[in-house]
Amino acid sequence: MGRITIGKASVKLDDRSIAHLELVIVAKLRRRESFVFTWRHDVSLGGGRESKWVSPESDIDFRFDSRARTMINPAWVEALMSSANSPAGLWIVPEPDPATELDPIAAAMWPTSSI
Repeated sequence: MGRITIGKASVKLDDRSIAHLELVIVAKLRRRESFVFTWRHDVSLGGGRESKWVSPESDIDFRFDSRARTMINPAWVEALMSSANSPAGLWIVPEPDPATELDPIAAAMWPTSSI
């Protein structure tokens, strides 16, 4: 389990989720777009949810547990970006079945209407 840290708040997630969220978060911040990021806390931590305002000035750290690069599911990136662009902000939506998966380098250069 890796983690995303925003300021003093941190959420533990699997590396695959972090890789996809990183693409969406970085794309929005490159455009200087602020948004709310909300995640659910594990029941073992008392449950509930937490929301953080993410802006280009935010201190964000993406920490991966593995050194291996994660294959990227473009359909999931699109779904996460749609969530991030909604009034409710970015939520971790379920991963849809991929039509194809891209290696991380190709995904960074992948043209889409959302990113």
